[in-house]
Amino acid sequence: MKLLKSNTSLLAIFACLLWASAFVGIKIGLKYTTPLNFAGLRFMIAGLIVLPFAGSLKFYFSSIKKNLKIVLLIAFLQTFFQYSLFYQGIARTPASLASIIVGAQPLFIAFVAHFLMKGDSMNWKKLLIYLFGLSGIILVSFGRQKFTISDDVKITGILLLVMVNVVAGFSNVFVARDGTKIPALVLSSSSLLIGGIMLFVVSIPLEGLTSLAQPVPYYFSLAWLSVLSATAISIWFVLLKRPGVKVSDLNFWKFLIPVAGAILAWLILPGEKINEFAFAGIFIISAALVLLNINKYRSNDKFPPIS
Repeated sequence: MKLLKSNTSLLAIFACLLWASAFVGIKIGLKYTTPLNFAGLRFMIAGLIVLPFAGSLKFYFSSIKKNLKIVLLIAFLQTFFQYSLFYQGIARTPASLASIIVGAQPLFIAFVAHFLMKGDSMNWKKLLIYLFGLSGIILVSFGRQKFTISDDVKITGILLLVMVNVVAGFSNVFVARDGTKIPALVLSSSSLLIGGIMLFVVSIPLEGLTSLAQPVPYYFSLAWLSVLSATAISIWFVLLKRPGVKVSDLNFWKFLIPVAGAILAWLILPGEKINEFAFAGIFIISAALVLLNINKYRSNDKFPPIS
């Protein structure tokens, strides 16, 4: 059991590090194309990458047919709806504020799991640890770009990004709770592929078609984003379906994403700088991760669930 828990943590960290690299890849790719078109291609390719590992085509399509409702639900929620909201929200929100809202996603997912997942309740001690981790996200974001209140802060953008977090909560819960009868790789491949097709089709009337004659960096970023999506989402689906894995505890590892994303940006992108706020934020998030893992092995009887 200890080995399984250790393996779960390592795989979760690996998936989060892959997701962190997406920030740099998206920033490069969007220099040459439009958001929904790029996302649609990315997820279609990702779904095709997972396909050979999901079993024979007969098994693949029969599994989808038997579980069509959950496949379409995850394809719509996690791939199409979530990323449509994400790109629209990012376009309307200052980068520093957007990174804080998106960085708060584990807290939103934990609250959705609290109400929808049996045995995954939020208590006051756990809430304090989440808020402690969120404070680290705020410091990392502030360390990358000074946040100022201005006309650029649109309430629409904030609401869209909050909706992204809520949708992420529901999609994680549905995979863990309702996706038990379909193999994880079949679910990840089919939901990525179908969701990617939805995004690409919608992008045509909204954004038009992007020319295929693009420079090498565009294709490099598209290839990397497709591979990381295929790998990270497949790992996540496998972990969500593991016995004993709580949706809230697993998603707490996502606090690593903005930290690793910031470090990669500092290393790769020109103009990105690190300062004392970011260092303090990284330390706080690391401490919060340690506290949560200690909390898993201690009794929480004296900390009643939040009703």
